[in-house]
Amino acid sequence: MSDSLFARPLAELSAATRGGDLRSDDLLEASGAALAAADQGAEPVHAFLAFEPDRGRGTVPGVAEQTGALAGIPIAVKDNISTSDFPTTCGSRILEGYRPPFDATVVKRLRQAGAVIVGKTNLDEFGMGSSTEHSAYGLTRNPLDRSRVPGGSSGGSAAAVAAGIVPAALGSETGGSVRQPAAFCGIVGVKPTYGRVSRYGLVAFASSLDHVAVFGRRVADAALLLDTIAGHDPLDSTSAVRPSLDLADLDGGVEGMVIGVPEEYFPHTLDTRIAKLCRAALRRLEALGAEVREVSLPNTAHAIPTYYIIAPAEASSNLARYDGVRYGRRTRDAGSLQELYERTRALFGEEVKRRIMLGTYVLSAGYYDAYYAQAQRVRGLIAQDFRYVFDSGVDAIFTPTTPTPAFRIGEHTADPYEMYLSDVFTVTANLAGIPAMSLPIGAVDGLPVGGQLLARHWEEAKMLRVARALETAIRMTNGER
Repeated sequence: MSDSLFARPLAELSAATRGGDLRSDDLLEASGAALAAADQGAEPVHAFLAFEPDRGRGTVPGVAEQTGALAGIPIAVKDNISTSDFPTTCGSRILEGYRPPFDATVVKRLRQAGAVIVGKTNLDEFGMGSSTEHSAYGLTRNPLDRSRVPGGSSGGSAAAVAAGIVPAALGSETGGSVRQPAAFCGIVGVKPTYGRVSRYGLVAFASSLDHVAVFGRRVADAALLLDTIAGHDPLDSTSAVRPSLDLADLDGGVEGMVIGVPEEYFPHTLDTRIAKLCRAALRRLEALGAEVREVSLPNTAHAIPTYYIIAPAEASSNLARYDGVRYGRRTRDAGSLQELYERTRALFGEEVKRRIMLGTYVLSAGYYDAYYAQAQRVRGLIAQDFRYVFDSGVDAIFTPTTPTPAFRIGEHTADPYEMYLSDVFTVTANLAGIPAMSLPIGAVDGLPVGGQLLARHWEEAKMLRVARALETAIRMTNGER
């Protein structure tokens, strides 16, 4: 029932609750039934760390009074986004049981739109990972193939949407943590321009790279969710004062648009089947009236090393507060302040410790200029590459989202570098602060493949318009609604 119910467009579901054709309780019951189905058996999906749809019953007005764009809709929230009625653990033992005294701005806006927050989803600890295998509370499985990862770090939110537990969800992105799991789980994931959506209440990993981002089963669903949470927030100093997204022309088509295809995103090592699906998607855009143009982003090759210097550096600074005195669960029976620090910070998982140590190293005296300062210069060059391409008349850029489909659980845990390379096509958008998204474009061996679209700063509406046209063409070809 839940899958068929939540397969309906988000706007249609909300209209049905406003019109009285559906009750919010019907949707909450469907969520609960879908969760039970996903978590039965020896290999549960385990998308949620906390799931209590009953908390939503009675918290929204009667259907006749519901007027919000998400009236009565169950929404899942990644567990690094603050919620006053659910714990916020960041998938870490160091925040076990922590309940924030406030809602993040994005959560407030969801509630104001009538959405019902049904639970908090699993993640790699503090968002540090690409597979949701690094949670202190157990891994999440891909609902399409439970022997494989759902991607990460927002794998719990992606799995919740793909499994039909909720029709849409919030995640967060630092280097691709929404787009990569969206690709692995066969759904849509959208990262906005840095500053488009408030980060107030998002637990910091790397402040200059972090974004709140969205998942949906289709482009229009993700667009509606993004439009709901976007906008200036005086509580976030990095939040920009910009006009609204203006999604009125979402179905306007791509005739006359120029789609750039960067050669650097199609290396000889790319799975040929993924490259073939990307070329097929580009041909569809051409058939719809777009011009496809080869472009170059020459500094792309430096993106992974640049990201894995800047992100750990900022993480080591942000996570210094978790010492058992200022923040974090305090360990008992420490004989000294030093021992208190050591015992408390020993609660961090291995991946978090690895990034803290790396970040501390690159910020240390004698290495700051050689590593961190140099990485910031290269970051500027990566952003400059995108500016040159968009200034040349390109409306959007199309690339693969990931170099492979979802990999098997445990396949990369012994080799962090291989794990990091799963983000090779996504980290550039976070470094440059531009909007980017992933949508399904086909499958390889029964596993979904995502295509990535990137646009100029603040041009989410144009990017979503291209995605909508491509999605519609693919669905029509497949005989889908």
